[in-house]
Amino acid sequence: MSYRIPLNKIGLVGKETELVSASLKTGCLASGGVFSKRCERLIEELIGGSCFLTTSCTSALEISALLSGIGPGDEVIMPSFTFVSTANAFCLRGGEPVFAEIRRDTLNIDETRIESQINSRTRAIVAVHYAGLSCEMDAINAVAKKHDLLVIEDAAQAFLSTYKERPCGSLGDMGCFSYHETKTFTSGEGGALVVSNADLLPQAEMARDYGTNRSQFMRGDSDKYTWMSLGSSFSPSETVAAILVGQIEVRETILTKRRALHERYQEALSPLVSRGVGWGPQVPSECTVNYHLFYLLARDRRERDALITCFGDKGILATFHFIPLHDSPYARSRGWSGSLPVTEDIAGRVIRLPMFNTLETAEQDEVIDTVLEFYR
Repeated sequence: MSYRIPLNKIGLVGKETELVSASLKTGCLASGGVFSKRCERLIEELIGGSCFLTTSCTSALEISALLSGIGPGDEVIMPSFTFVSTANAFCLRGGEPVFAEIRRDTLNIDETRIESQINSRTRAIVAVHYAGLSCEMDAINAVAKKHDLLVIEDAAQAFLSTYKERPCGSLGDMGCFSYHETKTFTSGEGGALVVSNADLLPQAEMARDYGTNRSQFMRGDSDKYTWMSLGSSFSPSETVAAILVGQIEVRETILTKRRALHERYQEALSPLVSRGVGWGPQVPSECTVNYHLFYLLARDRRERDALITCFGDKGILATFHFIPLHDSPYARSRGWSGSLPVTEDIAGRVIRLPMFNTLETAEQDEVIDTVLEFYR
């Protein structure tokens, strides 16, 4: 079904087309060329650490699982309210996710409940920054340090968001970003791994290069190019990198537009709070967000589904978000059980509203009017 107002639409607002054309003229379309290097340097300047472009955030998470040394029976604590890639990356290495509860105010992992789930098999904590809003990273890092655990940030939605003036993705040992077409900054597909833990850098480089020492060989640090460890083909093409360079170079334009959309939704829909309808994300003073998405929290699942239907009848795509992983068919088939009341409640009430770089005022007005009319 096509919608007059989609949930998301690609918005090329910089020199993306010009840069793609330039990339085609370099004679190098594979990874590791001029635009890949340029893009990685840009990300390093903005985030810190060492950046490795990947084909997706899924790829970045899979590399992080390799670097964490996850093996059969190892446990990784993560929220259930997340995309399946967060869990799959570790399951593919034989690890088992331990699903944690989320907070009602931020929809991020509840940092106060993590320590009770740690045992001798725990190897890492994955902090998922939902809607571009940072988790409470100081508390998470303190627990990880106490128990000698790695911290991996699933910052798929949080590129250029900050926590206490520090960029998301630089707050743990590794940060994983997405540049999928649904994200604030996009290259269609694409992602990045940022490594802040220097001890993991040599392994990260080899994992990204098929498990070889290719990078060392190309720098002249090794006289042989050979298989050194586990790895795979995780690098994107030069064309993907060129699009992303174009997006990042106009980052202030993109953030300004999305901030205006976010604030307009906030102002128009704030009267619904008195009726028990939530909206978000609610951003603490120590955080900034990249305005990745805007969501409502209906009063119950039935109301949420009725509002989604109302939108659809008007040709507007608004949708629910994650289905909790702990309640999925695959989780049940593996015998992973348990109840996460907050996660289950939030997942049944959340609804995402259209949010993209080129959303017009008239289109946003129609979305807002549909919500207000529904509640009238």
